[in-house]
Amino acid sequence: MRIKTVLLAFIFISITSFKVMAQQPKYNFVNLTKDGRLHYLPNAKGDVIPDFSRVGYHQGDKAIQQVKVLKVLSPSGINDQQQIQDAINEMAKLPINTDGFRGAILLKKGTYEIPGSININTSGIVLRGEGTATKLIATGTGQRKLINVNGNGKPREIPHTRVQIKDAYVPVGAKSFTVSYADSFKVGDNIMIFRPGTTKWIQDLKMDQIDAREGLVQWKAEDYNLTFERKIMSISGNKITIDNPVVMAMETQYGGGEIYKYTFEGRISEVGIENMLLESAYQSDTDENHGWDAVWMNRVENAWVSNVTSKYFGYSCVNLATYSKQVTVQNCTSLAPKSKIEGGRRYSFNNDGQLNLVRDCLADEGRHDYVTGAKVAGPNVFYNCKATNAKADIGPHHRWAVGTLYDNIVTDGDINIQDRGNWGTGHGWAGVTQVLWNCQAKQITLQNPYVSGHNYALWVRAKKSNGRLKGRPDGIWEGLNEDGIPFSSLYEKQLVDRNNR
Repeated sequence: MRIKTVLLAFIFISITSFKVMAQQPKYNFVNLTKDGRLHYLPNAKGDVIPDFSRVGYHQGDKAIQQVKVLKVLSPSGINDQQQIQDAINEMAKLPINTDGFRGAILLKKGTYEIPGSININTSGIVLRGEGTATKLIATGTGQRKLINVNGNGKPREIPHTRVQIKDAYVPVGAKSFTVSYADSFKVGDNIMIFRPGTTKWIQDLKMDQIDAREGLVQWKAEDYNLTFERKIMSISGNKITIDNPVVMAMETQYGGGEIYKYTFEGRISEVGIENMLLESAYQSDTDENHGWDAVWMNRVENAWVSNVTSKYFGYSCVNLATYSKQVTVQNCTSLAPKSKIEGGRRYSFNNDGQLNLVRDCLADEGRHDYVTGAKVAGPNVFYNCKATNAKADIGPHHRWAVGTLYDNIVTDGDINIQDRGNWGTGHGWAGVTQVLWNCQAKQITLQNPYVSGHNYALWVRAKKSNGRLKGRPDGIWEGLNEDGIPFSSLYEKQLVDRNNR
């Protein structure tokens, strides 16, 4: 009797479990396994939603440091810019400790008048305030960066290290590929993945036939060579595995791909700007002869901007330029920009670098609040950010940004991923492998380029828009204005999965 009871209980549990599994929803691109981990569903070519978790400061493997204060300053009201710059220059002469830092400069509460720019061009320096009680004002006139963090130089290819990728097709999301010869590489090498621009690719994208107008430039193959910074994690024969995924497919019909080793000797690292209010003087709401960027970063890696509020700048709160890498921008606020409301202005949080993370930020009265520019090589992430009183759209704004996740972005304006046609000097296709996850907007345009990949709007809430130019392929949508999202944040879920491996 006892055996029969146990057997009946086992059958009941099995049937119940089967029903639960049968009722569990299945999604088209990202699912959860029985143990709650992510499972990506490839398309016919093998492309999957990429892993965006290795972005930001030290790729999320290291917390932003609380660096020891070695210098304390108070506003003098006479020459605040010079005393801050002198302290930075003095700090730059100190040795770097084992964590990569020289030390922090604390700006005590008060108002610091800055008629020019504050420059940090050495590694290991943190500039810290005491919250919004520490105010730096870009006084006087002239478009400029208030805080300018910048190394020097550019990436240099190491001669005789370039080899071809042999796979006929390397899909989006892949972290490995086969090269013609791997013996000259080792684990830990920094490599550049080179994806050439080709005439056939431009023609198939129809970017050689943008509707003509004055000042327009048709796309040219030599201008679209893309380079992605990666690190080698393992080598097996001629198969190389890298730290971050491929975010644009490489295929032989468009020139395939290559890798090579590189150096970047002038790039600086371990720089932080934190806990302060940055303002610009201005003459009127449309004045443009005043502070332009509150914080600008280039030629820097493993850096951060945290708890910074900007007011009245014409362009940005934080602007990450082309050679910025693994930078985290968090808990920052852009308020009341002063400029004309038209092109090239009010890009509240602009990212032209790669492997960067902008999270938990707020922008008010901006135009392109969370935005990328031309030929931006991802992955990059905008996460848990909000835009209010938006004057234009969020998304890839220029020419062919690659591999961006917009996750939990909320705006009272639009989010657009589309063929921008002859806007600007001929922006054309704004991007590929652009992923919207759990975003809210007034309306969203999502188009797929004619070739070379897809764009995704997954579990977004918005009115679906056809975009500026009709007849373009529709993007990939799932869960539009529906309940039942499998998890709130793709970035956070990917990060949890990675950390639990």
